Amino acid sequence: MATYDLDEQERLDELKAWWKRWGNLVLIAAAVVVAAAGGWRYWQQRTLTQSLEAAAVYERLTQSLSVNDTKVARESGGLLIDQYAGTAYAPRAALLLAKLNAGVGDPKSAQAQLEWAVAHTKEPALKDLARLRLAAVQLDQKAFDAALKTLGASHSDAFAPRFEDLKGDVLFAQGKPAEARAAYHVAFGKLAEDDPYRKIVELKLDALGGPLP
Repeated sequence: MATYDLDEQERLDELKAWWKRWGNLVLIAAAVVVAAAGGWRYWQQRTLTQSLEAAAVYERLTQSLSVNDTKVARESGGLLIDQYAGTAYAPRAALLLAKLNAGVGDPKSAQAQLEWAVAHTKEPALKDLARLRLAAVQLDQKAFDAALKTLGASHSDAFAPRFEDLKGDVLFAQGKPAEARAAYHVAFGKLAEDDPYRKIVELKLDALGGPLP
């Protein structure tokens, strides 16, 4: 029994010594873990709240556009971009506002909103769509080099035909019919035979004439 008590005492002494040396560090580490867990839960809750609020504002935006209430549409879109930039709704709002501004003859505002969407969206397809619309706005403003630079950015295969088609439009506007026809030909080759847009590209090729590249 005495030997047992001695062993126990030695273990207790070792534990006390270990705790004296490392106890504060253990407590700090435990506090960090608890704080991190609490912070993670707060971040999750905050993200969910932001997403729900943004969804409500985005619904108001789309509804106002459906009834041509441009004042409310601009207010809602601006709110999403300013206060909910981290949500998926903000880049979509930027695209809608860009379309609205382009329709009323304000291409500079449309361009700014499309550039914002390209810079802030995390969705590849949405980024591609924003770039296409941005290039179209640049083309309308006769900013041909800028449009070609926008179209030269990397993009998914799904959008490749539209990028090549719009590239053809820019080149044609620059007075480069041969290069435009080459771009249209690439676009035509990438479109499925049952894609209705293929006929539009075919008409452009026919209008330019000449042998296929």
